Amino acid sequence: MFDLLIKGGTLPDGTVGDIGIRGDRIVAVGRIEGEAREVIDATGDLVSPPFVDPHFHMDATLSYGLPRVNASGTLLEGIALWGELRDIATVDEMVDRAVTYCDWAASMGLLAIRTHVDTTPDHLRGVEAMLEVKRRVASYIDLQLVAFPQDGLYRTKTGRENVIRALDMGVDVVGGIPHFERTMEEGAESLRDLGRIASERGLMWDVHCDETDDPMSRHVETMAREVTRHGLGGRAAGSHLTSMHSMDNYYVSKLMPLIAESGMTAIPNPLINITLQGRHDTYPKRRGLTRVKEMQAQGITVGWGQDCVMDPWYSLGTADMLDVAFMGLHVAQMTHPEEMARCFRMVTEDNARIMNLEAYGLKVGDKASLVVLDAGNPTEALRLRAERLAVVSNGKVIARRHRNDTRLTIAGRPGTVRRRHPDR
Repeated sequence: MFDLLIKGGTLPDGTVGDIGIRGDRIVAVGRIEGEAREVIDATGDLVSPPFVDPHFHMDATLSYGLPRVNASGTLLEGIALWGELRDIATVDEMVDRAVTYCDWAASMGLLAIRTHVDTTPDHLRGVEAMLEVKRRVASYIDLQLVAFPQDGLYRTKTGRENVIRALDMGVDVVGGIPHFERTMEEGAESLRDLGRIASERGLMWDVHCDETDDPMSRHVETMAREVTRHGLGGRAAGSHLTSMHSMDNYYVSKLMPLIAESGMTAIPNPLINITLQGRHDTYPKRRGLTRVKEMQAQGITVGWGQDCVMDPWYSLGTADMLDVAFMGLHVAQMTHPEEMARCFRMVTEDNARIMNLEAYGLKVGDKASLVVLDAGNPTEALRLRAERLAVVSNGKVIARRHRNDTRLTIAGRPGTVRRRHPDR
């Protein structure tokens, strides 16, 4: 007897079969004969592991317009606005906004999120709030917290001290922002310092690195060296890396092998990178997205991050990682069928690898977390930003939707509009 049986679904690799679940684990995959307390008919539908977002700012989410709108649309004005908001936002307010966002995310099949938490203010209310959010959503979302010194590790008097305090409070990941230090030298030293902290504490390391249009912002080189020095490998991630968009090709030809050698991963955030970058350009106008395909060709794991939803930096967003991958596909020009399928993997398997998630996938023994999509394959899911027909988290169905068929009549001829491929 299974607790839950997913019948007839198509897995991302094209395999068609059933998935049997007992408790919070997958216990059978293939053609399954047996009884179940609950059955989901996924015939013709895509069954995927859950979506994963390795880069977000949950302390600021759903705060758009507070204390006012970002008029210039720039990264720096967004940081300034957030600097005002973080000192007036209460713990309860941040918890309420973040839990609301987590419920949005869960309904979209997004069941693992890494969020950066600003550790700049001495009150650390954001850290307190996000630790409470992590506790509240633990049954249905895997939430990782990053100690993020938004204003710099050394640029503020207590920047380093507050990162340590946040880690001692239970934050999971060491953060950083070297390009926001006063000098390039201090930025490099902050990376050496943070790399030691991550290594000594046995923690993961995720740095906002070179989020700028300046081609001379080359902190990722130092980060890769420290990742290699401390043997952090895939426990380290460079987020954004937008300056690489503007670097000369000769330097990048040296840089990419260093990143690959270190084993670190990369997290571009297409919705936000193309919105915030290039604001000082006239034409041609840079789009700021890092060199995704080129890094992947070097064997570097690259995943798509969402970064922001309705906050001082971005006025839109829906917690849908298919939106993120769809935009990334366009900006990175990943239009070959294999590349489009890879974009889907970037918001599932690759992002799970970046977050070092355990028991993630659709194999026997994996956590029983998955999503049933109204699509026949990963590329179709991207094209449609397909409806989530069912979301299962740790063996429990937490969201269901009816298939979104639209009824219409044209010239007296009734019919049904379906956006899926006509052979499905």
